[in-house]
Amino acid sequence: MGGSSEHPELWAYLESLHRGELLSGTVTAIERFGVFVALDDGPDHPVFPGVGFITLPELSWRRFEAPSDVVRVGQRVSAEFLQFDDWNLEARLSLRATQPDPFRAFADGTAVGQKLRGRVTKLVPIGVSVQVAEGIEGLVHLSELSWTPVEAPSDVLQVGDEVTVVVTEIDRERRRVALSRRQAHPTAGS
Repeated sequence: MGGSSEHPELWAYLESLHRGELLSGTVTAIERFGVFVALDDGPDHPVFPGVGFITLPELSWRRFEAPSDVVRVGQRVSAEFLQFDDWNLEARLSLRATQPDPFRAFADGTAVGQKLRGRVTKLVPIGVSVQVAEGIEGLVHLSELSWTPVEAPSDVLQVGDEVTVVVTEIDRERRRVALSRRQAHPTAGS
């Protein structure tokens, strides 16, 4: 696309932005790799439908199937500026940075050893995923499903089952929660 000489106004605008700054604009296009945003204060982009660009991970803290589940074309958004992508001459933005991180809130309000109610969302070879809060899923390892050995998660639980679990680990770095169903039922008989 050529350097600063070709699009001096755009280049100057992008260089003036600071990380963490909030930029507002309108969603102009939704692609499978991300979302373009026409910024209110910036010049037009020579090639793309907007100078602002949000990659999929930066759209939301929650898991989603398609970017159109999170935003729609024509929607007004306010997003945090991450970096100037000088290859594409675009402003990389984050929508999720403007929203509270549900994992942090969960980690702050939950203690290891705490009992929680949850719903089974997925069976995997090593155990089951259980949603214990909005946007928060934890793993109950096979060995923690029951006091008696379990061959496959489906022997014990199905997707949609309500379960009581105990939090055994909260890993903030990797944003993971480990759960135990076994420890929620202290004796083998229950």
